[in-house]
Amino acid sequence: MFEHKKILSFDDYFVELNLRREKGVYFYRINGFNQYIKEFIIKYYDEARKSGVIIEGKIPNPDDNNLRFYDEIMGSSFEMSSEFIMTSLKKWLPRMNDYQRNTVGSSIFDSLSNMRNEGKTDNMLKNAYIKFMCWLYYKFERIVNRLGENVVPKILYEGEISKYELMLISILSNAGCDVVLIQYKGDEPYKKLDAQSKLSDNLIVQNMTAFPQDFNLKAVRNEIVERANNERLYGEKPSVINCTNAWITGKWQNDIKNNFINRGNDTKLYYNCLYRIHGVPDKLLFANDLYKFQLELKSNKRRLAIIDKEGIVAPSPDEIAKINRKNYGQTSQMIMDLSDNFKTIANQELRKIITKAFVDIILEESKLADMNLNKLTSKAIYIICWLKRYYQDLFSGWKLPEISCLIYLGGCKNANEELFIRFIARLPVDVLIIVPNLNSSCCLKDKVLYEVTYEDSMELNKFPRDSGSNLNIGTAAYHAERDLVQNLYQDTGMYRNKQYNKAIAVKLRTMYEELAIIWDKELRYRPNFSTIDDRVNMPVIFSKVSGVKNNDLSKYWSGIKSLLTEDTILIKDVPFIEHNSPNPVKLYVNDFFKNGKLQRNRIKESKGYQYGFIREEMQEHMLDKLEIMIEDRMIAGIFENGMEYTVIATVLNINKEWLRRIQKFDFTKKNPKIIYINTTENIISIEDSILMVFLNLIGFDVLFFVPTGYQSVENHIKRDLLEEHQIGEYVYDLRVPNFDEIPSNNRQPGWREKIFKRGNKDGY
Repeated sequence: MFEHKKILSFDDYFVELNLRREKGVYFYRINGFNQYIKEFIIKYYDEARKSGVIIEGKIPNPDDNNLRFYDEIMGSSFEMSSEFIMTSLKKWLPRMNDYQRNTVGSSIFDSLSNMRNEGKTDNMLKNAYIKFMCWLYYKFERIVNRLGENVVPKILYEGEISKYELMLISILSNAGCDVVLIQYKGDEPYKKLDAQSKLSDNLIVQNMTAFPQDFNLKAVRNEIVERANNERLYGEKPSVINCTNAWITGKWQNDIKNNFINRGNDTKLYYNCLYRIHGVPDKLLFANDLYKFQLELKSNKRRLAIIDKEGIVAPSPDEIAKINRKNYGQTSQMIMDLSDNFKTIANQELRKIITKAFVDIILEESKLADMNLNKLTSKAIYIICWLKRYYQDLFSGWKLPEISCLIYLGGCKNANEELFIRFIARLPVDVLIIVPNLNSSCCLKDKVLYEVTYEDSMELNKFPRDSGSNLNIGTAAYHAERDLVQNLYQDTGMYRNKQYNKAIAVKLRTMYEELAIIWDKELRYRPNFSTIDDRVNMPVIFSKVSGVKNNDLSKYWSGIKSLLTEDTILIKDVPFIEHNSPNPVKLYVNDFFKNGKLQRNRIKESKGYQYGFIREEMQEHMLDKLEIMIEDRMIAGIFENGMEYTVIATVLNINKEWLRRIQKFDFTKKNPKIIYINTTENIISIEDSILMVFLNLIGFDVLFFVPTGYQSVENHIKRDLLEEHQIGEYVYDLRVPNFDEIPSNNRQPGWREKIFKRGNKDGY
């Protein structure tokens, strides 16, 4: 018999028996839906189709012909004994081995014994036995001889399961099958059969909703077929694929000018970038900088196409007439036929790359709600026409690993232009979109787009290809002032207000006694503070203090009071955010995270986005850290049970008072702080844990005081994030006092403070 085990992720179902964390099988019922569940069901269906049994609707009861055949082979005798059942199985299902007969037979005997204990008569036991035997022969014969093997057989059941169906499937599960029940109407019918969930586990993940009305195993089957058909559209796949923006530094000129052979060393990738700059860094010099930029690209033999502000002109009748096309009845037929237009491309690898990008982008577009075949065909023809128009500039004489460059001044003005740029950005091309006027916009949306926003704005209608294109230079005084600023605040330890827009929080490991010394220091005076290029390394505190030193409560409370600076937020009611408390961001969160990526543009454009009033660079800083939290799985459950959606909803719903502290935060000066006191058995909520980790990432000091020593935030986070100081005996049943009534801590300075006294006075 196999024990039922718990899964940690959907992938556990597809691990071979000898490689599983715990040797056993999985039996889960699914009562809700989200994208992760859909992908799991599709994959599980495919596995069950190959090595298992799929049940759509009920298992048919044995008919007269089934019962007549059973009677001819097995006779009408029945004995309530395991020996009789084992002997019968050997005759009825001869392909089963001894191990399989023993496990199935023992499980059948146990189930019949349970029926007898419930008061069922011998005749009822016999009828159930014969039903089980017929079902095993007619429905499950293909898997009973595979029980116990390393590749675990799969059973997929759709709908409301009956009592005897559940009994037999439990028998097979105990004998070595994985099982999934899909219950569109919820769990109530099942609970009438198994109120304590002893036979199976209920799958519970974050952000589950009711099953869509059109979702069923027939739709799953159709999607599997559609995906297989789509694979045929690609033909022979290219040997390389694009790695867009994953390698960039964020400095668009340097990244685009960076030699392609220095961008990465994976030979299966080509490294390109997709940038959009909004506004200009310096309106006096920007045109001149662009002129020099394109000259450098040309001097480095880079293929370059430039589109000015008038946009990508619609294809002419002559251009459209040159496209080989027909009338189409299906999307796949259209894609495959129009892809033939790429066969004239001499470079085979380039042809494969272009074909794959074309198929990807058209299939993606075909899923839009308002899309029809005629409209999609027109879009596909536009892409091919425009590719032919710019092909010579971008790909004449191209060979791997070269990267061309497309510059679009003004940005995408309609959906056709946007689709073309998304297509080009999947090819070995660096794409730079320039929108110098802050009052203008570009409609491009792409999950990999990297956007840079500047404060200055200017009108620039034509790209400065030559020295007569309205170029500007600065006066001597202008340059002198810029040089002075650069020299004064570059590597001198002096910093302008808000000089840096990007920062990285570095965990500061300390002794407990050092916390009070470091707590109120500006970040630039802390150990390991540094600035590298345009980033600040901020040494921050994320620590837990357990116990009370020497059981001296008066010193304990006065010590905490001494840390309550004007920059410090005090939390003493646990939890600060109740689990499932109202959060308006939850209405939008499913749209904020798609295909494993944070959709930054969708977040900023959403009605549910509450941070639009914060300075732009701080918004980017916050979204950077949110992305890191998810990618590094800093909270337990991310990418396992939908916890990433809870993380996003919590991080994007910070209260206004705290946002004001974030708005004024300067990465080189004093940082905001949080003291979180938990004196009781109250459990810190997952939302509190998410918030504390996030605020620490953006630069807050976070210090937990837990006199009881109980588990706190560490229940929900990666273990290596938190530093713990054990300072004394655990003390229980304390009440947090009114700190206005607590005398200040007037302790004598310790030896570290004496050593560093002069340094502190001098500001080092």
